[in-house]
Formats: sequence, structure tokens, C-alpha cells
Amino acid sequence: MTGYAGCIFDLGGVVLGSPLPAIRGYEDDLGLEPGSLGRVVRLRGEDGAWASHERGELSFPAFVRAFADEGSELGIDFSPVELMRRIADAVRPRPAMVAAVGAIRAAGLRTAALTNNWSEPAPAAERFDGLRNLFDVFAESCVLGMRKPDPRIYEHVLGLMALPAEGVVFLDDMGRNLKPAQAMGMTTIKVDEPGLALEELGKLLGLPLTDL
Repeated sequence: MTGYAGCIFDLGGVVLGSPLPAIRGYEDDLGLEPGSLGRVVRLRGEDGAWASHERGELSFPAFVRAFADEGSELGIDFSPVELMRRIADAVRPRPAMVAAVGAIRAAGLRTAALTNNWSEPAPAAERFDGLRNLFDVFAESCVLGMRKPDPRIYEHVLGLMALPAEGVVFLDDMGRNLKPAQAMGMTTIKVDEPGLALEELGKLLGLPLTDL
């Protein structure tokens, strides 16, 4: 074992499958340029419908209206309901990651999930059924009213884990979400290919995390 005492895992794109292929597939079906839907989210930023919904500030019907309007303003017509359905279908648990989280916790390290998500349309308890018990801490943006990469949400999770940043490894599939963790002193792993990420994490922790 090394000096690390805990790990924080993003869910979508890390413990769960990535939503990005589903989003790209929907763009293809609509004949949109790749990245069109992401552009709607990025241009609106923290004041947009997507970010507001992830912070729990908009109900699902209000989100659907606002997000569709934001797309229309850019000449991008789509159904937020269909988009969210496709994302929900895509983000299934990755067995190797689930097994690794269990092994890490069994070795005596603290585990946390830190996810930007929404409480609607599917209830969070339903969408994450079977995952919550893997983690000592389960932190959701829609419950906390703040989302990555807001530094406050990382500080909140570290506080719940009762661990210093220097003793924690954080895994996420988005670089912008890793930067605040790095600035706080956490060791970070960008998850592009899950198997390679687990190899890197295993080396850091001194634990065998592949082929479990």
C-alpha cells in the first residue's frame, strides 16, 4: 500500500459508460455537425439550462423547454427528452470499474462518487441502484446545488471523506474537472480508456485492479 487513503470517482465516463457516443449518435441521426449539442451547453455555461438542471435548479419540464430554446437560438433543433433517454440508455456500469472500486474499499481506502447529474427524469435512486453501496460518500450535483468544476464541491467531498487532498486520487473523463482537483493537491487520472486508467490507479495504490 502507498500513502493514499482514498479515491474519488466520477460516474459517467468512468464507473459508468460515457454518454458521449450516445450524444454523437443523436447528432448523426439529426444530421447535425459533431459537437453541436455540446456547443449549446458550452456557450450558455454556468447560466445555461444544462448546468442549472445539474445543480437541481430546474425541474425536468422547465429544463426541456429552456434547453430546446437555447438550441433553437443557435439554429439547432432537437428533443431534449430524446437526448436524455439516449444518455440514460448508454451509461451502464462498467464491470471492471465496479470490481476495482470494491477492491479499493475492501483494502481499507475511502471511496467517493462525485458526479454532475440530475434528479429527473429518472429518479436518482433508480438510476444508481446497486452503485451507492460501493462508496463511502455519494455526492451528486443536483443534491448539493453545485457542480464540477466548482472547487467548492471538491472541498465538500474531501470534508465528507475526512481526508486531505494530498491523500486522494481523483478520476474523471473530463480534463476541466481535473484541474481544480490538481490545484488542491489531489493526484488525478484522466479516464480515456478504462483499462489503462485502472492500471495507472493500481500502480499508484499498490493494488492489483485489473482482471478482478
